[in-house]
Amino acid sequence: MICSQFDVIDIPFPFSDLPRSKQRKALVLSDENFHRQNGASVLMMITSASHSAWHLDIELDGWQQAGLRKPCVARLKLFTLDNGLIMGKVGELTERDRKGVANALQQALPLSTP
Repeated sequence: MICSQFDVIDIPFPFSDLPRSKQRKALVLSDENFHRQNGASVLMMITSASHSAWHLDIELDGWQQAGLRKPCVARLKLFTLDNGLIMGKVGELTERDRKGVANALQQALPLSTP
């Protein structure tokens, strides 16, 4: 499945001690060109686990518009997943939340060219 940047999607999340997986939400960071060229998407974790906060967690103020059932944060746990494993799109981030994610990524990965 090819998604757009800032889509909220369902993905399978494996358990290390069980032969099954659980459906979880993730945020698409890469663009459609990357997805088509590589057959994979760069994703960011979405969680409702507020008791274990990380530096630069982004509270998703528009969680309902994003298709989430309860308040969540986007967490800077990044990973790549084959597009064939994406189970479906549930929503997309609001413009405000997109800016929050972009700002957090810039703070965490301050890339500059010499």
